[in-house]
Amino acid sequence: MHELSIALGIVKIAETETRKAGASAVEKIELLIGSLSGVEQDALQFVWPMAVKGSVLENAALDIKTVPAKAQCLECEREFDLEHIYDACPYCNSYFKNILCGKELQVKALEVI
Repeated sequence: MHELSIALGIVKIAETETRKAGASAVEKIELLIGSLSGVEQDALQFVWPMAVKGSVLENAALDIKTVPAKAQCLECEREFDLEHIYDACPYCNSYFKNILCGKELQVKALEVI
């Protein structure tokens, strides 16, 4: 389950940024997770309490925002929504595309106290 290592990485980021801000804890953390990132959000939420125990995130509210995947076709240059990374362009059926968003895994915001 790689979600545990992801959660521990988020804890490390939060602790570093909280220290930089001269704060002692985090009230809320906002994450952006792309639909193509490979992160299972249910698994991340399952391991979250264990990963944050004893850290600055222990009592923080976790807010996860899902970023839908979008791509631009390299043949017809039109943008389209992706459900799977291997989807073809719905306009010209080309598989050549540039993924514009949907692979994110980002700490968007921390509210510290």
